Amino acid sequence: MSREFVLGIDFGGTKVALATASADRVDRPLRKMRLPTLGGEGAQQVLRRSLDAARELGGSSGTLQAVGVSTFGVVRGETVRLAPTVPGWEGLELPRLLREEFGDTPVAIDNDVNAAAAAELRWGTLQGVRTGLYLNLGTGLAAALVVNGAVVPGAHGAAGEIGYLLSRPGDLAFAEGHAPLEEIVSGHALAQRGSALLGRPVSAASLFEADGDPAVRALLDGAVEALAMAVANVCVVLDPDRVVIGGGLMGASGQIMPRLTAEIHRAVPFPPEIIAARFIDDAPLYGALALALTARG
Repeated sequence: MSREFVLGIDFGGTKVALATASADRVDRPLRKMRLPTLGGEGAQQVLRRSLDAARELGGSSGTLQAVGVSTFGVVRGETVRLAPTVPGWEGLELPRLLREEFGDTPVAIDNDVNAAAAAELRWGTLQGVRTGLYLNLGTGLAAALVVNGAVVPGAHGAAGEIGYLLSRPGDLAFAEGHAPLEEIVSGHALAQRGSALLGRPVSAASLFEADGDPAVRALLDGAVEALAMAVANVCVVLDPDRVVIGGGLMGASGQIMPRLTAEIHRAVPFPPEIIAARFIDDAPLYGALALALTARG
């Protein structure tokens, strides 16, 4: 008897992650695969290599029941928006291309942070939460809003894109090609600014490890303060029960979480519980599997 399985695909800015899982134990992948995106590679090439890999990965798994896909950027209607990382991804008709590939098999698509929140809702630290906030601190910066136990997409699929929040009056903003808060807080921004400060290439993680340097400490203090203020403001608006935090910068959670918690308790009338996500690594991939389970019905 053929085993029923689902497929998850996570398109990231620097890699594509894929997994298959048994349709009755989706939180335990059967097989995984990671594909780096290659320098100079465009959207069509990334997509073709990924779909070839998906076919190979699922070839011996059984009968495909559904596909879940998470992607950087925002899926609006038939196109991907706010996705400048991979050439050609902005404006890519990803839903149509996936329908052509998988035919009658149900396919569900969402952005990577919403997908990660879906995984936390189904299996992680957002289980049972009616009103919540999922915060992703990684290469980029974004959040997912949870209302009535479900992720809120917004009118254009862009709810939770907090990287575009203004941090002070007169900031260069979206219309000028900027994401003001993300340019202060994200892993990519910290690595860029830290490298310029120290005169050598460094990662955001290494900055947190070297925070004894006064200049580095000032850089990190400013970033964490800006993040704490923004998240506190979102909590004032949303009034969540719980804030769940994931992403690659959680390696520095000991330096980030206490200050975030203190600012939220200082500013929010009814402070939410603040805890780490269950899925730190491959959260959007588990989210893609969660989306597949929803699509399967």
